[in-house]
This record gives sequence, structure tokens and C-alpha cells, in this order.
Amino acid sequence: MSATETFKDYLARRAAEVNQWLDRLVPSETTPPEQLHRAMRYSLLAGGKRLRPSLTLAAGEAVGADTDDLMPAACAIEMIHTYSLIHDDLPAMDNDDLRRGRPTCHKAFGEAVAILAGDALLTQAFRVLSADAPHRDAERQVQVIREIATAAGTVDALIGGQIADIESEGKNVDASTLEYIHRSKTGAMITAPVVVGGIIAGASEEQIDKLRGYGQRIGLAFQIADDILDVTSTSEQLGKTPGKDQAANKATYPAIHGIATSQARARQLVEEAVEIVSGLHLKTHMLEEIARFIIARSS
Repeated sequence: MSATETFKDYLARRAAEVNQWLDRLVPSETTPPEQLHRAMRYSLLAGGKRLRPSLTLAAGEAVGADTDDLMPAACAIEMIHTYSLIHDDLPAMDNDDLRRGRPTCHKAFGEAVAILAGDALLTQAFRVLSADAPHRDAERQVQVIREIATAAGTVDALIGGQIADIESEGKNVDASTLEYIHRSKTGAMITAPVVVGGIIAGASEEQIDKLRGYGQRIGLAFQIADDILDVTSTSEQLGKTPGKDQAANKATYPAIHGIATSQARARQLVEEAVEIVSGLHLKTHMLEEIARFIIARSS
């Protein structure tokens, strides 16, 4: 980020760079099977802030890694995130018709193709992560794959949080269960990009611990902010259907704690995250800005 570049400009530049890499890392629409690849690209290249790849880039560059060394993992993480959104929108899950301002994948291509498009993006992500490259350290590459696979899995992770979320619908959920769902379903795949950036850069164990602590806090803050936006925003602002959580009687921070307390908790988490990474005494300005952005965003 240059002295004259705003944070908004920085995010836009990073998103454009990530999009260029994603375009190269997934098969073209004319590659058989064409319909499947069109569906994959429809959801993957539909826009979005590219927050998770930006976290990998910001964390890795803070510790001293080159952008080109970070990009494959950053893009693989975005593929996994997109797969999770495709499946989350399905009728068997959240049954949503709108994502990033346009019809969800299953609305555009049918449920079967959407399921396979999600499966294919998850598979492609690990193909990218495991690809041979002369500049990569093999031990770090295995660590990266393990970190991402764990975050996308079932134990205190994405899929485990998703099933806990489904099983909690319509029930009186306590605060600890709600926090488990948020830290797993959302937080794990926000923490992993930060840690992965550090691993690729060769960060020390102490640095990795601090990056993980930062990621865990902003991951929870992100989902609390999402819960609040679901109550306070319009579909035009969100790019998806608002009020879905309340309609499905899902456990959310505002439902249990109220909006004011939820906002205060999110701010506290961000303050803690900023304090943690500032203690690294590295170029963590961008990580600090991303943390603040997470609760200031409108979508």
C-alpha cells in the first residue's frame, strides 16, 4: 500500500489481483465439462471483497513473503470459501436465492450442478495447494495444506460449525453454543488465511501464535457483524437476502445479546486483534486496517 493509496483502493487492487489469478487457476468455460466449469466460474468470479485472500497476503507480506509465493494459497482459500457459499445456499441448507447481488448457483444451474461445482472448487483448491513449484518449501507446503484442511473440516471448523448451525435452528441456544458455531463455521476459515500467510513467510512459532490469536478474534467479530447486518441492512446493501436468520429462527448475537451488546463485543474483539498484531513489531498496518474494516463494512 503506497502513501497515497486509501484502504478502499488497496482492497480493490488486491481483489483485482486475486481475480486475475483465479481466472488462471480454474478451467475455462470452454473446457469440458463446459456446464460444470461455467458454474464454478459463475460463483467464483462473481465479485466479493476477497477478504480471505487479502488476509493471507497481508499476513505473509508483513512477515516478509513475496506476493507471488502467497497467491496460490490465497486463491485456494477463496475457492474453498466459494464452495462453502454454493452449498450453504442450497435448499437443503439456507435455501437462498441471492448471492453477491445475483441468483445463487443452484438457481442459475440447478441443484445437481451446483453441488458438483462446489465439490469441484474444493478439489481444485487442494490441487492448487499441492502443485509443484521450485520456490516452495515442501515442509511449509504440507503445513499449509494441513492448516487449511483442518479449518475446512469437522472439528471446531467449517463443516462442524455448519452442522451445529443446522441442528440449532428453532432451538433455544445458549451463548456458548452460539460462539462455538460462529468460531467454527465462519471464524476457522478467517483464521486459517492469516496463519497460512505466516507459514509461507517462514514466521516463528511465536509469530504464528500471535497471527492465530488475531485471526480468531477477527473471525468471531466478522460473524457478529454479519449477524447485525442481517437485521439492519437491505438486500441491495448485502447482495443477499436479509432477515434470513430471524425467519429461520437461527441463533445470532443480536437475538441472544441485543444489537448494542453485539456491537460492543465486536469492537472489543477488533481492539484485541489490533493489539495482538501490533505486538509483532512488523509491517502489520494492513492487518490492523482489515480488522477495523470488518466491523465498519455495510455488506
